[in-house]
Amino acid sequence: MARISVFGIGYVGVVSAACLARDGHEVVAVDLDREKVRAINEGRSPIVEKGLDELLAGVVSEGRLRATTDAAEAIAATDASFVCVGTPSAPDGSVGLVFVKGVCESIGKAVAAKGSYHSVIIRSTIVPGTMVNTCIPVLEAASGLKAGEGFGVGYFPEFLRESTAIEDYYDPGLIVYGALDDRTAEVLRSLNDHLPCESHLVDLSTAEMVKYTSNSWRAVKITFANEIGNIAKACGLDGQLVMRMLCSDHKVAMSPAFLRPGFAFGGSCLPKDVRALRALAADKDTPAPLLGAVLEANEMQISRAEQMIEASGMKSVGLVGISFKPGTDDLRESPLADLAARLIDNGKDVRVYDPYVSVAFQNPAAANRGNDVVPDLDMRMADSIDDLIASTEILIVGNSYEEAREPLLSAVGTRPIVDLTRLDRTVRSNGSYQGICW
Repeated sequence: MARISVFGIGYVGVVSAACLARDGHEVVAVDLDREKVRAINEGRSPIVEKGLDELLAGVVSEGRLRATTDAAEAIAATDASFVCVGTPSAPDGSVGLVFVKGVCESIGKAVAAKGSYHSVIIRSTIVPGTMVNTCIPVLEAASGLKAGEGFGVGYFPEFLRESTAIEDYYDPGLIVYGALDDRTAEVLRSLNDHLPCESHLVDLSTAEMVKYTSNSWRAVKITFANEIGNIAKACGLDGQLVMRMLCSDHKVAMSPAFLRPGFAFGGSCLPKDVRALRALAADKDTPAPLLGAVLEANEMQISRAEQMIEASGMKSVGLVGISFKPGTDDLRESPLADLAARLIDNGKDVRVYDPYVSVAFQNPAAANRGNDVVPDLDMRMADSIDDLIASTEILIVGNSYEEAREPLLSAVGTRPIVDLTRLDRTVRSNGSYQGICW
């Protein structure tokens, strides 16, 4: 069993401390608020949360949880610390780090006085880069030690929902953490390996980003549901029934396939249907700002790719894929076709490899299906992926085709490549290779 100090007897801190103690660990809760400390030591909860009063009373009476205002004493008595203080918004909307920095300074000083290895694990919600640029420098300055060598560092975001926090602790939907050193990683692994959920060890900044992504995604889902509900009601429909039907579709509507960062959406359905629903909302005098933002963001993703290509300074462009998705010759509202047209307008010599569109050009009845933006497309088609690679200066990977994958991977490092679909999950933006979202 571990010896853990929890800094911050707020919502996350008190739930974490109580659950850690229930699991058999020796826990010391730390806070400057003497009333909170007194409440814990008396076995009372300082917050209202289902089941927490009984849980606290039990672990305190059994001697596995106590509280103190003395940070140095808590550090001396434990091997790892969780930092669970608040990060309220700063006046400009950015994350407020006053409490986090203050606790890190106190812990750093206490670690220096302790004279033995101690792991400092932040659980507070902080934006990517905060651990590296703020927390670690404060800890190092206060302790006089180097992070990862003189003391351990980790980031372990929480995903507890108020009113179901204890249930969420023992039945989490996601466990992710980052660690600068193996000893801290092992502490986090051992604290979570009994839970019915896979644990994901990532770098510190990725763990920070996952927390914000999770919270923002939930906010977006609520906003989308409300917007659809408002439009549905304006049409005399039950918005909750509409969303309940949508959520029953786990093949498409709830599929994670649509949560994979990459290029813009297109085709014969999504763009026109979002526009139509937005127009319907306007006709019903019902604001639909999220639908408008969807179309605006999609347009910006095409512009982002265009800017990445323009930044290369290359004139001869090889585009892999021009249909709106692989496996079809359909060019209707294809963002790749839109991108090609923009590049041509900017004076680029664009050649295209797309096996399905090439087949369509052999059939006069099917050729040019939906293409109303790319001039002389039939004359721009390459016979093979090798031909495209050999005859162009920069490659744009828009659609994924199995026969093109190995030749394109072999070309990485030999010429500029802008990847909009991701050839290989292990390849990240580096030098001449640039992924649009990775």
